Amino acid sequence: MGKRVLVIDDSSTMRKIVSRALRQAGLDFDEILEAADGQEALNLLENENVDLILSDINMPNMDGIEFLRQKREIDGIKNIPVVMITTEGGADIIGEAKELGAAGNIKKPFTPDKINEVISGIM
Repeated sequence: MGKRVLVIDDSSTMRKIVSRALRQAGLDFDEILEAADGQEALNLLENENVDLILSDINMPNMDGIEFLRQKREIDGIKNIPVVMITTEGGADIIGEAKELGAAGNIKKPFTPDKINEVISGIM
C-alpha cells in the first residue's frame, strides 16, 4: 500500500511543484495532502495520518521551525519524519531544524532525483 505525504508551503505553486517532483521521482505515495503554513498543517494532522512531511521554512502565520517545535510536543505526530524544503542555505537554520527533529533538507531549486535521494534515505 502506498504512503501519504503532507506538503507544507505558503505558495500553492510550490506545493504543486513538490507534488509533481514526488510523482516524477517514482516514490510510492498514494496521496499528497497540502497545507499553506505550519498551523494549517497541525490542524490537518489532528484528523489525518501521514507517513512523511515536506515543509518550507519561511511561511507566514507559523513557519517551518515553529511547526517543528510544536510537532515534537504532540505524541500522535512527533515521530513523523520531516524534510525541510527551502531556499535557506544557511547552516544555522538547517542546523536548528535538525535539532528540532528534521530528518533532512532539500534546497530549492531541486530535481526529482534529489527528492528521491533524500526521501529514500529516510523512508
